[in-house]
Amino acid sequence: MTSPSGQGSEALAEVLATLARDLQAESTLPGTLQTIVDDAVATIPGAAHAGLTIVLRRRDVQTKAATDELVEAVDRAQYETGEGPCLDAVWDHDVVNVPDLAQAGDRWPAFAPRAVELGIRSMVAFQLFVEGGQLGALNLYSAEPDAFTAGGHDEQLGRLFATHAAIALAAAQQVDQLESAVRSRDVIGMAKGMVMQWARVDEGAAFRLLVKTSQNTNRKLHDVASELVRTGAMPKR
Repeated sequence: MTSPSGQGSEALAEVLATLARDLQAESTLPGTLQTIVDDAVATIPGAAHAGLTIVLRRRDVQTKAATDELVEAVDRAQYETGEGPCLDAVWDHDVVNVPDLAQAGDRWPAFAPRAVELGIRSMVAFQLFVEGGQLGALNLYSAEPDAFTAGGHDEQLGRLFATHAAIALAAAQQVDQLESAVRSRDVIGMAKGMVMQWARVDEGAAFRLLVKTSQNTNRKLHDVASELVRTGAMPKR
């Protein structure tokens, strides 16, 4: 993807169309996220590096895509110190634009010196939203101070890429939930078949027996069925 030649609506439309074509060519979530960070660096003038931070179970923070090892090192410094522009964007702010980490003062006293030592002087982080929930951030990095124009064209483009990342993650979540539901249904179906054969009962009675076992053992129906299929024996009531 090439950097837009202008800053008007036509340039943004060109970026959007090119990004959409690039994403359409990817069939996996890792490939999609990698395309987003790669295209962000190729498109946004100030960005030399980019990464996507994702929050899992609202506590585990991970870098899910990065243009290079430097991004992973800077992100690791944020996760280890528990502070930094990325984490501020994840939890508190829509956009965090840092003109010069060397002049960050007391804002990130543990992280900022490590980032500068790694060769990063400016950052901008964009919060990701999916269905109203905070999932993470798209982070852009530069070795130069004042690399990103606050409130200007760089932020417009950054928001565009962050939106695509959020959409990709939402779609992936839906697929995972559907696949999980199908797997659960299949396991319960196998367990019902085993109970029908052993107890010489019909499908309805077999399902009620599994439900009763789930209630008596205070375990999820899927877990009871999984143990039955795995061990060949009903869990003890």
